[in-house]
Amino acid sequence: MRLPGRLSAAIEVLNDIEQRKRPVADALKDWGLSHRFAGSGDRAAIGNIVYDALRKKLSNAHFAGGTTGRHLAFATLVRDWGETPESLNAQFEGDKFAPEPLSDKEIETLTRPDPFADAAPHVQADIPEWCQNSFERNFDEDWVAEGQALATRPPVDLRVNTIKANREKVLKALKRVKPVATEIARQGVRMKAGSTDARTPNVQAEEGFQKGWYEVQDEGSQIVADLIFAQPGEKVLDLCAGAGGKSLAMSASMGNKGQIFAYDSDRKRLSAIFERIKRAGTHNIQVRQPDEGSLDDLLDAMDKVVVDAPCTGSGTWRRRPDAKWRLSREQLDVRLREQEEVLSQAIPFVKVGGFLIYITCSVFPEENEGQIYAFLDENPSFELVSAGEVWQDLFGFDKPQPWSSDLQSITLTPGTTDTDGFYFAVMLRNA
Repeated sequence: MRLPGRLSAAIEVLNDIEQRKRPVADALKDWGLSHRFAGSGDRAAIGNIVYDALRKKLSNAHFAGGTTGRHLAFATLVRDWGETPESLNAQFEGDKFAPEPLSDKEIETLTRPDPFADAAPHVQADIPEWCQNSFERNFDEDWVAEGQALATRPPVDLRVNTIKANREKVLKALKRVKPVATEIARQGVRMKAGSTDARTPNVQAEEGFQKGWYEVQDEGSQIVADLIFAQPGEKVLDLCAGAGGKSLAMSASMGNKGQIFAYDSDRKRLSAIFERIKRAGTHNIQVRQPDEGSLDDLLDAMDKVVVDAPCTGSGTWRRRPDAKWRLSREQLDVRLREQEEVLSQAIPFVKVGGFLIYITCSVFPEENEGQIYAFLDENPSFELVSAGEVWQDLFGFDKPQPWSSDLQSITLTPGTTDTDGFYFAVMLRNA
């Protein structure tokens, strides 16, 4: 397929997403199944147009003067893919798969000077309007720039599994896809985001992945796993382990010594951990199923309890842009209640002198500092300790720094640390 056909397909998928209110991954998969003639390069290019269009859905709609798939796709190609209305119309000539040529009115709209002079700030930031207050509270005068950073293409990040390999070995094994060492994470490898129709490398098909040399994990997730500072011989409860990404990272940090108890209230989320443990060669992760009493023997015994809390996922909007536009204030309220519950559930497992660690992949202050300070008010036996000082000890002062008003808790963002958005706080349990 040439660009005109790929553009038509992207418009079709974007309209399907909007009309049926469905996840972008499902819409792209269904399109691929019904158009089996399309090669992998075609599917990648179509996906790139769709994802780029959705990341900047509000500003693209403002730029193109409408909200249809056609408006969003054309705005994407003109703003981000280096095309012009004239170059597109020239490519459409004689191509039976091309969309309708751009009209004079459409060309005038797409080429007007200073198209965002009259755009509302939340449109410039590409965030839902109801989120503006949260962004302003969290990022002050930089909130628009932080929203824009969440609308960029993400890289592919890997965490080297030091139980089986080192970073130099992985960089060499993947040299054909031009990996680089991550700037902050100590065991990270990055494939930078490409432009236009660049294909994302399938690193899970590589020999190194099958041998357990690395896991796919955003650098931000690696950083917060590092900040947990899990040490050999400790007992750690990962209370919301999910598929086990942070459990695996902690296991490597602990040198496979000590004990990690991986638990999740959802069996389905937890199911992927078993194959990952086997591939990684990890021996100090014990999976606990969500059965009644399955954690009773861990009460008052944990050196660290990690709560990777359920959240809105606003920090991952680069990777899941459709979720940004489906999120509602009511859904945020549900997540806030869930976070309060899981923090309360964590308390009995933290021994005196142990630490309760709270993590989200959100950039909303309601889910982050708001939850922590409310928790501390209700639980005076816990005190907040400086995550910023741990950051400085691990990563130094010469690297990008996270958001923090007081060095007590920190927030990573695409705009500051070039990672997904993550929040990290540590609380010490006193007698």
